[in-house]
Amino acid sequence: MAGSPYVPDAKKYRPEDFQRVPGEPADPDPASWGMQPDGTFLPPAHTPSVPRDVFVDWPGQLDYRDPEAYALNATAEAFYPIVVNTSHSWQCIYDWDGVRYMLHYGGGNHWKLYDITDPRNLTIVDEEQWGWGDPRPQFGATTVQWNERLGKYLAIQASETPRYFLKGRVANKWIDDTVEGQLKEWEGLRGFRTFEMHGPSPRDWTIINETSTDPNHGPDEIQEGNGVLDLPVYYGEKYLFVATAPDNTFTNQPYKTTLWAAGHAAYDVSDPAKPELLSTWWVPGTRAGEEDDSEYLANNERWNNKTSWFGSRMGIFLPRSVESGWKYGYAAQGGQGFFVLDVSDPSNIHHVGWCELPSSVAGTEGDNVDTTQVEETGYVYVSGYPMNTDCYEPAKEIYQIDVSDPTNPRLVRTLPRPVPPAEAKFTDWAQRRGSFGPKRSGYFTNTGTPHGGVIPYAFYAAGLQIFDVRDPEDPKVGAYFVPPMGLKDDDDLAAPVHGVFVEWDRNLIWLFANHGIYAVSTPLLGEPVVGLPPA
Repeated sequence: MAGSPYVPDAKKYRPEDFQRVPGEPADPDPASWGMQPDGTFLPPAHTPSVPRDVFVDWPGQLDYRDPEAYALNATAEAFYPIVVNTSHSWQCIYDWDGVRYMLHYGGGNHWKLYDITDPRNLTIVDEEQWGWGDPRPQFGATTVQWNERLGKYLAIQASETPRYFLKGRVANKWIDDTVEGQLKEWEGLRGFRTFEMHGPSPRDWTIINETSTDPNHGPDEIQEGNGVLDLPVYYGEKYLFVATAPDNTFTNQPYKTTLWAAGHAAYDVSDPAKPELLSTWWVPGTRAGEEDDSEYLANNERWNNKTSWFGSRMGIFLPRSVESGWKYGYAAQGGQGFFVLDVSDPSNIHHVGWCELPSSVAGTEGDNVDTTQVEETGYVYVSGYPMNTDCYEPAKEIYQIDVSDPTNPRLVRTLPRPVPPAEAKFTDWAQRRGSFGPKRSGYFTNTGTPHGGVIPYAFYAAGLQIFDVRDPEDPKVGAYFVPPMGLKDDDDLAAPVHGVFVEWDRNLIWLFANHGIYAVSTPLLGEPVVGLPPA
């Protein structure tokens, strides 16, 4: 691979894994990006997509794993060297018989259950891990909520087609003509499972239904579409929202490792054993045959770049439930932009407003919408996240979008780029290696009520970054906690800190790193609470 900037594992990758196709972004001129004389880092303007575990060397990077931790206005209350998955993991927290539990899972075949009643004394209550050849379903993104009418907890779990790897290799439909067939012929559930919980551990759950998001398949037919992506949106009441492409017409997708571009579907789950599909919404132009009638394709420079992700990666974002009277949902549709949806009648989801997101290829351009401030300020915060390693892609920003007029959402500013403290032996977090940029600010299942005018984000190599948005016209980094870049030589460098979960009701932020879990407090939230929060 003469002239290539990549450092691949020769045992895992072949030269053809880096083959480029017409329309795909070219590798940028090395002189056009990198460290600048003033100590800042200038990201590339565009890059092709590169497998996450392939590193990119450039002048100015540290030549060692940074062993230091950095903190501003934040304290690590505890650390636990526990890992379920290094690149991404999910969490949910619920109370059962006077105990606060955290279910932590990732990779599809590994979960752990913790007692976190005392966050400074986390204990593992139960766990399970199984091999990839095991016939049981993969453990997908799961929402746990109390259903008041039934008087019990319900768990709703996503099930989707493979998204990145097939037969142990990174999928690339643009150069491998077997990818389409493998994905279409996949025989697992494309949809969601609903469980009654008879105890806190998944061992105590009873499945009460499996629902396919393909409404037209026969009982002996392989389902179409991609199933449910990431976290089902359910508040324990009547309505469920899921991100899905329900059939094989949803194929206007530039991204190389999947066929489908997802929209959103709403279900009535008043009877959890018999969910009823109410409506489906998608970006016009997503389905085959819609190309000529779609302004979202005609004017979209990403349309044929073989790199951008089109469609949702997460369910609709809401500050509270539709049942409580909230009317609007917010959808980050990757390279298709940001949409405001009217979800007040879930049998008729429709969009009322749209704004384009700045191009940022490669990487994910629109993934997460933070709605914690929208009811007070009229602003939501929209971000993608890095997919290439070592900052070999355009910067992934957090955009402040004014949705006070839902028919005319406006991008008004970008949150400031986090910078390291003066005592660090580098001047930009990019030099620390690994990915750098926002992942997510937690989930709608974060416990309690958001307060403090802050938004915490997992920021990969820059750890936990907490943005102070009390003055939304002057946002700033108000606190951070950045752990070491792993504790062992084989700790994953690509995703150093990949997630956060916020306990607003206990003033705690859980940080999930490639080498363990931290419980972090900050005065911006208040004193941390030990035990169950006050009723």
